[in-house]
Amino acid sequence: MDLSNKNTESTRSRRRYVVSKRLDRIFLELGDVYAFIARFFKELWFPPYELKEIINQCYEIGVRSLPLISLTGFIIGIVFTNQSRPSLADFGAAALLPALISVAIIRAIGPLVTALIAAGRVASGIGAELGSMRVTEQIDAMEVSATNPYKFLVVSRVLASTLMIPALTMYTTLVSLLGGYLNIRQNEQTSLTTFFYQVFEAITFLDLAASSVKSVIFGFTIGMVGCYKGYNSSKGTEGVGKAANSSVVTAMFLIFIEELLIMQVINALRSF
Repeated sequence: MDLSNKNTESTRSRRRYVVSKRLDRIFLELGDVYAFIARFFKELWFPPYELKEIINQCYEIGVRSLPLISLTGFIIGIVFTNQSRPSLADFGAAALLPALISVAIIRAIGPLVTALIAAGRVASGIGAELGSMRVTEQIDAMEVSATNPYKFLVVSRVLASTLMIPALTMYTTLVSLLGGYLNIRQNEQTSLTTFFYQVFEAITFLDLAASSVKSVIFGFTIGMVGCYKGYNSSKGTEGVGKAANSSVVTAMFLIFIEELLIMQVINALRSF
C-alpha cells in the first residue's frame, strides 16, 4: 500500500514538473516575442532608414503576389456570386446580389483571403530567407561588420508587409467585384453603372475603415511572425524548414484570432 502511494506521488510530481517546464517555456517565448516587437518600434524611429531595402521588399511582397492574388480574387467573386444567387432567388431578391457581394467582400472576404494568401506566400518566404541567413551565420557576419541586421532585415520587411497588404486587399476587392459583375452581367444583364451604384450604396465609411484597419494589422502580423520565426531559427537546414512552416501556421492562426476580435469591436461600434 505504501509502495503504491509512493508511486502515485512520484507520478504526480513528474507530471507537475513537466507542466511547470512547459509553462516556463511558454512564458519565456512570450517574453522573447514581446522584446522582438518592442525592438521593432524602437528601431523604427531612428536612422539609418533602409529605404532601398524597403522598396525592394515592397516589390517582392506586393508586385510578385499580384498574379496569385488576381486569380484568387477573380475566382472568389465568381464563385460567391454563383453560390449566393439561388438563395436570393428563392426569396425573389436576386436584385440584391450586388449589394450582398459588396458587403461580404469588403467587410470580410477581401481582407481575410488576401491575408491568408500572403501568410502562405510571404510569411513562409520571409521565415525561410531569414532562417537560412541565421543558420549560415550571415546575420552574425552583419553584426560583426557593424551593420544592424535587425534594422536591415526585420524592420524593412515588417514595414513592407504592413504597407503592401492593405494595397493588395484593395486590389483583391476590386478584382473580386469585377468577377462578380461579369457573372451578374451574364445572368441578369445588369449594367456596370448600376452594379457599382448598388455596390457603393450598400457599404458605409465604417466598412471601408474596418477593412483598412484589418489589412494593416494583418500585414504587420504576417511580417512580424515571418521575421521572428526566421530570425530566431536554429538547428541547421531542419530549422529553416521548421521556421517556414511555423511562420505560415502561426500567421494564419493569429489572423483568424484578429479577425474575430476586430469583428466584435466593429459590431459594437455599429450598435451605437
